[in-house]
Order: sequence, then structure tokens, then C-alpha cells
Amino acid sequence: MKELALIGPTASGKSDLALRLALEHNAYILSLDSLSLYKEIDIASAKPSKEELSQIQHFGIDLIYPNEEFSVATFASVYKALKERCEREEKNLIIVGGSSFYLRTLLLGLSIIPEYSDKTRNKVKELLLDLASAYRLLYDADPSYMNNIEAGDRYRIEKMLLIYTETGLSPTDYFKKNPPQPIIDELPIYEIDVDRNYLRERIVLRTQKMIDMGLIDEVCTLESKYTRQPNALKAIGIIEVFDYLDGRTTQEEMKEQIITHTAQLAKRQQTFNRNQFPNRTLLSIEDIYKEASSFLG
Repeated sequence: MKELALIGPTASGKSDLALRLALEHNAYILSLDSLSLYKEIDIASAKPSKEELSQIQHFGIDLIYPNEEFSVATFASVYKALKERCEREEKNLIIVGGSSFYLRTLLLGLSIIPEYSDKTRNKVKELLLDLASAYRLLYDADPSYMNNIEAGDRYRIEKMLLIYTETGLSPTDYFKKNPPQPIIDELPIYEIDVDRNYLRERIVLRTQKMIDMGLIDEVCTLESKYTRQPNALKAIGIIEVFDYLDGRTTQEEMKEQIITHTAQLAKRQQTFNRNQFPNRTLLSIEDIYKEASSFLG
């Protein structure tokens, strides 16, 4: 079993390349896309089509509903289970997507989280009835750590409260005593090198395709089922539609905003990849195809 990662900015052609390689080299695909993991967000996430999903089994897609929480720890569990499956079935594994933070977590690892007693869970549930007080409690115990968590971030506050209540250690002290352990020891990482103007053309085409496929109707359906509160519905391609629905923009302005915000995201992704994966191999799609094909055998 061999594994590799394909990264690059959004709309650079990663998914098509991954599918091509998987078909030719007996591989499963694990998605790194942070929006594709949500069920019912199909158009806004530019998820692989049903035809593509039928050709090669994809993982990390359609795992949860938009109003459910997802963490890097959950992603790590998905990866571990999939790697075991690949080894059993003698499959290769291609990890692909734009959310390279998940990939970074696999390489750096996660700290072991303690088992929580029922007493701890009940106490934390009680504390969370007053979120502001719960945040202040943690902030007083560990201001440096809590400066990185928003006062309204219930999910992360709950996680830190569980650790603090169960162990009596501040988050900083706990993670010092329980440093992360890498989940992947070694992994070839290929990043698609794409011309900025060409990438913008692809973003324009993809945005128009999303609109033609029914992006506005999809967002309306999501809002009616889940309201606008879930974090998943604050993603690029969704928030711009909300502005259009509220009458703040025309449809053409909505389209231009999606294009602009997607291009800005692509630039951030390239910066992140450059800083976090200095040993990555930066090549054109065709050169990556040749090198990856040779590696996968």
C-alpha cells in the first residue's frame, strides 16, 4: 500500500488528477475538502459528481449534516480507518483537497484526549448554560490559550472545559504534558503549480457552472432546513448568495463576489502550503501525473 497527497489552490484541477491516478493505480481517494464532508452541500462545495463518485470510492465526503460539528480529531479517525482498509484490500491511497490544515494535522499529530467521566460531562453541561461565564472561567485559568478562542465558540469552549474539569490542568499545561504524536510518518506531497491568470479563469468558469447547476436553490433549501447559524453555511459560495437573497447585491454582483472571494482563498491556500509544507514537490499537473504514476507503480 502506497499513499500520497495532492494539494493546491481551489479550482486548480486536484480532483480530476486524483481521479485519473486512482483509476490507473488501484487507489481510494480521501478528500481534504472541509465543505465536501457535509451532506446536502453539493453545489457550493464543488463536490465530485455522482458519476465520478461511482467510478472510484471516495472517503471524507458526506459524513455529517451541516448543523453537526466536525473536528480534526474526527478526520484523523477517518484517515486511520481508511488506511487500515487500504492495507487489508491492497489498495493505494490518494489524499486530495484544498483544506491543507487537515493534512498538516496528520503530519504533526494530535494530543491524546482523556476519557471523560459522567460527572465531568454533567458539570460541563451545567457550566455551558452560561457560555460567557464558562469562557471567563477558562480565560482566568489560561488567558494565553483562550485568546485564540472566540468567546462565542461553544464547541471549542466545551472541549477545553472537558479537559480542564477532568484533569484540573489548564489547556496549555495539558497539551505540554501530552504533546501530539504524528499520525503519518512520511508522505510524498505534490502541489499543483498553476498560473494565476489561468487559475482565475477556472474560478470564473466554476462559479458560473455552480450558478447554472442551481446554487441559489441549494442555499435556499439549506437555509430553510438549518437557518444561517451553522458554521458550514458561512462558507464562500453560500454567504454571497445570502447577500443576494437579502437584496444587498444583484445576481451579477453575487457572482463577482464569489469569484473574488474564491481567488482570495486560493492565494491564502498557496501561502499556507508554502509555509507549512516546505518539502512539497511543486509541479504542473502533467508533471505531477508522471511522478505520482511512477511512485504508485
